Amino acid sequence: MLNYIVWDVSPEIITWPVTVRWYGLMFAIGFWIGFNVVARMYRREGAPEKWMGSLLIYVAVATVVGARLGHVFFYQWDYYSQHPLKILATWEGGLASHGGAIGIIIAVLLYSRFVTRRSPLWTFDRLTVAIALVGGLIRIGNLMNSEIFGHATTLPWGFMFPRSAEWHFLYEGVACHPTQLYEAFTYFALFGLMMWMYWRRNAGERPGLLFGTFLTGVFGSRFLVEFIKNPQVAFEADMALNMGQLLSIPFVVLGVVLIVRALRRPRLHLAYPDRWADEKKK
Repeated sequence: MLNYIVWDVSPEIITWPVTVRWYGLMFAIGFWIGFNVVARMYRREGAPEKWMGSLLIYVAVATVVGARLGHVFFYQWDYYSQHPLKILATWEGGLASHGGAIGIIIAVLLYSRFVTRRSPLWTFDRLTVAIALVGGLIRIGNLMNSEIFGHATTLPWGFMFPRSAEWHFLYEGVACHPTQLYEAFTYFALFGLMMWMYWRRNAGERPGLLFGTFLTGVFGSRFLVEFIKNPQVAFEADMALNMGQLLSIPFVVLGVVLIVRALRRPRLHLAYPDRWADEKKK
């Protein structure tokens, strides 16, 4: 009986008339479901429907730009500083989740300033519920690409990645930790927890609680999984804590601070009209 799984799945769903990859599909599904989750929250609390269109634009642009620049500056600045036009070549790969997180934070601050004119925590608490789901689906996309896997393992759920040049170079014939799945399952569980907190426990009445839970859950798990994940770039090989872990620490600290702050302050009492603010009364 084999004690490993041979993951020989094509990253492409179709190649004609256009190429469609699993990674892109997971990203698109995440955005579509996430948009509807947040829209339902906005409607429940009587926010204007037009806010959703603006939020989609802000977040979509911030995610791609932030994730790309995060990879450029955090992981491969030596290369991109010499080849600046390559920064635009996103189709060649290279996105960093920490950069995406920073981009979204900046976008929400601007969105709150120019669109909602509410505290950014109001948007963060609702948006990050959906982002937890998107994060899980993106990790499934990483699995379909046979990328971002972990160290060698003898556990029965170890994966071999014959479509990965990195796997052939480092672990030929040896199974590895499917760290994509470890992170994906964690993010899906976090999504379920935050949905329960919002819909069953009215966690939105404690500003910052959902956002803090997201930061602590996502980046705390990321910090731990990094111990068994292969370095993304060569300079990480001799680091006690790699770049992903170092970048995760501030987010975890911020998450804990937000949770403590939210639980210590009086609970708000929100109204739930369950209709858009700009919806005509029937």
